[in-house]
Amino acid sequence: MPVRLDTYLWAIRIYKSRTLAASEIRGGGVKFKDKVIKPSHMVSIGEIFNINLGSDNKKIIEVAVVIEKRQSAEKIKHAYIDHSPPIEKQDKLETMFFKTNVKSEKGSGRPTKKNRRDLGKQGGWF
Repeated sequence: MPVRLDTYLWAIRIYKSRTLAASEIRGGGVKFKDKVIKPSHMVSIGEIFNINLGSDNKKIIEVAVVIEKRQSAEKIKHAYIDHSPPIEKQDKLETMFFKTNVKSEKGSGRPTKKNRRDLGKQGGWF
């Protein structure tokens, strides 16, 4: 049974809606054999797709089972094979939340309001 690419990516829970999946595919966020494809591309078993999910978040999936309807996360585990390189969680968290240019002495406590303003001017506080 042939299934459209946007429907498949929605069914395996890569994207929250089929519309979002279609717009990402049209925008070049999903590639097949290093080429931009259309949302109407018919998915078949064995195809490998490169999916860009944002900054430094890429997935490489191989179609194992073609499904059309959205199912539970437990059932879709076997619908595709994930060939994505592992992401170091700790490194990702550190780059997202912690800035290295802010230095404080251990045990000094929370910065005062004036100190926070000064840090904000330096670009070191949220």
